[in-house]
Amino acid sequence: MANISTSDFKKGIKVIVDGEPCDMVGLEFVKPGKGQALYRTRLKNLLKGTYLDKTYKSGDGLEEADVRKTDGVYSYRDANGYVFMDNESFEQHSLPLEACAEALRFIKEGSPCQLLYWNDRLIDFTPPQHVTLEITYTEPAVRGNTSSNVTKAATVETGAEIQVPAFVAAGEKVRLDAVTGEYIERVRD
Repeated sequence: MANISTSDFKKGIKVIVDGEPCDMVGLEFVKPGKGQALYRTRLKNLLKGTYLDKTYKSGDGLEEADVRKTDGVYSYRDANGYVFMDNESFEQHSLPLEACAEALRFIKEGSPCQLLYWNDRLIDFTPPQHVTLEITYTEPAVRGNTSSNVTKAATVETGAEIQVPAFVAAGEKVRLDAVTGEYIERVRD
């Protein structure tokens, strides 16, 4: 595998640290008055989801991680985890429940997503940016609460709870940010 020199470090590169793939999410170049230049990095372990801060001297290097992204679909949930289908090979791969339960709060079965593989093993996925979901339950709007940005709790078809404006009613569809669950707009059919 290719070696990446410190001069080629940048955010977004995938490298091997302690035998595991990591994403470089932060980088700071430090040139002290005396001695070698330093590269302070913040790395996200792609297998565990943990963060690691490491410092490298000028001239050091890291091994490039063999990762690839493909388009896929979230298929279903089973007892062992969440199952995704690769759109290129039509193979099904699963991720453990604890690895992606939070990320799938607003995702329906059949939703498109990006799949991330390391050594031909599925290690992560990226949900779509926005999703359209139906409101299954919310309290009716209270008369007089329309003069300001009043929100209320609502439950969407995936079972997650969100905050929506007071005028949104049960049975309507809304567009949400798929990561945060933040309300964007009401969708008309």
